[in-house]
Amino acid sequence: MKVLKFGGTSVGTPESIKEVAKIVSGIEGSKIVVLSAMSQTTNMLHKITDFIGASNFDEAIATVDVLIDRYKKVVAELFETENTRNQASAFIEERFDFIKSYAHEGSVPVIEGVEKNIVAQGEILSTNLFTMHMDEINVASSLLSAFDFMRIDAAGEPDSAFITESLGEIIKENPETDLYVTQGYICLNDVGDIDNLKRGGSDYSASLIGAAIQAEEIQIWTDIDGMHNNDPRYVDGTFSLKEISFDEAAELAYFGAKILHPQSVIPAKEKNVPVLLKDTFNPESAGTIICNCEVPSGVRAIAAKDGITVIKIKSYRMLMAYGFLNNIFEIFEKYRTSIDMITTSEVAVSLTIDDNTYLEEITKELEGFGSVEVETEQTIVCLAGDFSQKEKGASASIFNSMTNIPIRMISYGGSNYNVSLVINTENKIEALRALNEGVFEVSVS
Repeated sequence: MKVLKFGGTSVGTPESIKEVAKIVSGIEGSKIVVLSAMSQTTNMLHKITDFIGASNFDEAIATVDVLIDRYKKVVAELFETENTRNQASAFIEERFDFIKSYAHEGSVPVIEGVEKNIVAQGEILSTNLFTMHMDEINVASSLLSAFDFMRIDAAGEPDSAFITESLGEIIKENPETDLYVTQGYICLNDVGDIDNLKRGGSDYSASLIGAAIQAEEIQIWTDIDGMHNNDPRYVDGTFSLKEISFDEAAELAYFGAKILHPQSVIPAKEKNVPVLLKDTFNPESAGTIICNCEVPSGVRAIAAKDGITVIKIKSYRMLMAYGFLNNIFEIFEKYRTSIDMITTSEVAVSLTIDDNTYLEEITKELEGFGSVEVETEQTIVCLAGDFSQKEKGASASIFNSMTNIPIRMISYGGSNYNVSLVINTENKIEALRALNEGVFEVSVS
């Protein structure tokens, strides 16, 4: 059995939904199709909950009406028969009436659980419309609610045992079903309320499903033809990698590659289920396979992560001081703020964060240990590949390429699969282009 995930742009229009149906129908064997909400739907649903939360019911209703108009057009263009159009129209009307039920005086206040319930309607809409379309074109499919098997525990982590057991029972009880359609992103929590997976969204759902059923393959269909060696938005002449390891993919995803969320493939890696990245709008392209493969030496791909803040703590008290770093880390733990990179010297520590929510509080507490300098608008440039000592010269090609670009921090040696540089964000595009020319020219020759 294969797991096929299609993102919001892949189901963003009636034409693309039909293309997804064609792709799904053309792949042999049994399948579980995981769908995101149609593009922009989730953002608009969040807006609606914000309006309701602020008791701005007129704006909430107006935004719902905009969505209704959009979905009415989808229904009109997607379905061929009057019977299916009526069925789909009734369904979307019922879903949006449910959302509107919160948009009036005296309704239940929009607390977190209600907001998640409203936002979940995006995936519920897309999967139901897709299943109706498959039925109309005479492709047998079964709509499988994510609420029947996808659950997180009290800590917000996937309940893998429950997911595996529940999916196993569903598949065992339906031996004739070759095609399931289910929602990505949404789930139930440990007390049975509607929730979501947050990190990685539908990609995470697909990976969890693939790991639970020990799938033959997980396919992530999006709007780009695989993992590129550099960011095609800023660099000309990039190319899609045919194969990449889970370790490389995780590094690139964490440090800015938009095609995947860094944690979304962890379940697949643990169960050794290969992940194929494909382009919905260019299905003939080979894409990129992510697997437990050998990593060639040298730089394989580059990604950049913006929104980075560098914090430097300088104190002569840290010299030879036992527990100094632990005291620093405890402050970040207190404010639930993750650290991306860290470098140290005898009297200073520099580190980076990507969440400035508690920057003021963190800085104030750090000043108790020494002088603190904060630099915002920084970017981490990540170079992924095998940087063990099998090949000499890889690091030289990196730094030779950066001759004209100031480097604020360097992380090298924390992982065999990553060299990271911190630079000013204003230099990012220049750096990506310089590295593309210098590094890949060296690696190809």
